[in-house]
Amino acid sequence: MPSVRILGVDLGEKRVGVALSDETGTIASPLGVIERVGDRTLVIDLKRLVREHGVGSVVVGLPVHMDGREGPEAEHARKVAALLSEKAGVPVELWDERLSTVQAQRAVRASGKRRRRPPIDAVAAALILQSFLDAQRPRPWPAEDPEP
Repeated sequence: MPSVRILGVDLGEKRVGVALSDETGTIASPLGVIERVGDRTLVIDLKRLVREHGVGSVVVGLPVHMDGREGPEAEHARKVAALLSEKAGVPVELWDERLSTVQAQRAVRASGKRRRRPPIDAVAAALILQSFLDAQRPRPWPAEDPEP
């Protein structure tokens, strides 16, 4: 099976966090932050990252309320995902991002490092992508009960 990297995206109003998987699709790492100017510019920047890093697919965080409802942010994420898929020519999946920013803030604080901390937006993108990667990983078969 060919190895292909996956790009994770956490859309924010001002900044967009991006993360990248390893070639085996096992581990997600923060890549950086894109300052948000507009959707077209964002898609151009993401398309460039797809090319530069040999990305085969993209996972975009889908902002869903805790009760499962989707608001205007989710509609916007769907729009950006569709535009990116069209322009970059790679599959784009939407993935539930509930609490990713809160988890990212906790992870960055827990790291204890003041210098060289990855931006919270990039950490949130890595958490979204890692959640996606973990869900794709095959689970071991449960042990069968011996017949009596």
